[in-house]
Amino acid sequence: MESQEDRYRRASERVAELRKFYGKLGSFLLVGGLFLAFNYYSNGLRYPWFLWIIGFWGLGIAIEAFKLFGTNLFLGRNWEQRKIREQMEKENRDTSNWF
Repeated sequence: MESQEDRYRRASERVAELRKFYGKLGSFLLVGGLFLAFNYYSNGLRYPWFLWIIGFWGLGIAIEAFKLFGTNLFLGRNWEQRKIREQMEKENRDTSNWF
């Protein structure tokens, strides 16, 4: 059986991972904005070189987000179980209203 200390340690590790990810995301947005501004003021976006940097860096951030959140990023935690429960409840309502 899992102790309270083990759950606390695992939860604190997860929070540390989230904090690290959000820090990286924030720096991505800030530095990306700076690159955009520098590119705009240097050549008026005739050649948007900043998109190469942002694109590859953004891909790295997306991969990290997928590792951290998995498929829960879009559908939420326990999405499939919730939908199954909703469908079962709907079928129960439909069969009870049949008469």
